[in-house]
Amino acid sequence: MDAIRAAEVDQFQKGRDDVDVGDTVRVHYRIVEGKTERIQVFEGLVIAMAREGARATFKVRKISYGVGVERTFPLHSPRIQKIEVTRKGKVRRAKLFYIRGRVGKSAKVAELMGRKRAPAVPVEAPDAVGSAAESPAPEAELETAKGDKE
Repeated sequence: MDAIRAAEVDQFQKGRDDVDVGDTVRVHYRIVEGKTERIQVFEGLVIAMAREGARATFKVRKISYGVGVERTFPLHSPRIQKIEVTRKGKVRRAKLFYIRGRVGKSAKVAELMGRKRAPAVPVEAPDAVGSAAESPAPEAELETAKGDKE
């Protein structure tokens, strides 16, 4: 089994780990027709992923002319020129097969917004001996605040 994994390491494509279930993606796939090649873009919602090393696949679903179309792509295929993540989805499941039976707004996935972080304020630990004597009493701060308002 280690020989198989060692052989797969060479086939990994870099930068393809940011795709996840619930994301809306645009897959630029190279199609060969006879002697000519062209790039076809398939845009849709990632409803499933199978992560198995270099054999990893992901399933993308879109609605085309009122008909649901699903396509499975190998994640590390050399035929995939690039994968653009248009939206990150907020999901709580690994497989979104329930989307198949839904139409309209109920078939949408909420967008994952970045977490708002409070600005980092350094908190100084008071010294055991000198901090109480150096800082004014809380009552004194209240009196000065009341005096400023008047």
